[in-house]
Amino acid sequence: MTSYRGKHRKQSTTGRNVARLAVAGAVAAAPFVVTAGTASAAPNWEALAKCESGGNASINTGNGYYGAYQFDSGTWRANGGGQYAANAHQATLAQQTEIAQRLYNARGSKPWPHCSKKTGWANGGGGGGAVKSKPVSKVTKKAAPKPAATPAPAAAPVQTKNGADYTVAAGDTLSKIASAQNVEGGWQAVFERNKDVIKDANLIFVGQQLDLK
Repeated sequence: MTSYRGKHRKQSTTGRNVARLAVAGAVAAAPFVVTAGTASAAPNWEALAKCESGGNASINTGNGYYGAYQFDSGTWRANGGGQYAANAHQATLAQQTEIAQRLYNARGSKPWPHCSKKTGWANGGGGGGAVKSKPVSKVTKKAAPKPAATPAPAAAPVQTKNGADYTVAAGDTLSKIASAQNVEGGWQAVFERNKDVIKDANLIFVGQQLDLK
């Protein structure tokens, strides 16, 4: 059990009278559903009970406060708890939660000032314990690198040869030349035929003269 107890301040005479009238008129409280996690939901009762009493619904330490939500006798009875038991610790956890909901509807989180802040809700601010999701960083996919073309530098040493029938132009590659000129054997044939002027199949120069036939 935690060392701190969120003790309830006794309600005014007007508040007690209203509660007694409701009980005297035999108006049964409609069942309620405890929800948690969203900003507009009811308080996180499980977290509140754990903070107030260690989650022990039958706790009675003799300090005048009883049960999971540490009701004093007057507050318990004023909110209709007397229909279940003389004091909160003698009622079930569900019954205690029902009376806690009635108290919350009337006074917000004020009866539990410490634990309502600790569990993430205060002054009727809604459910506690909601976990904020971390923003998901966008992953930008990088495009696969394109195969590097073999540019023909403009300012490159040009070797000429006798019998040449093609002059290398800007943007040419051996593959492009072989395809455009319908060279049988493709770029490999062009390379073999011109090894005297081409030392690297991936490096040709504007103005080079090649033998394609």
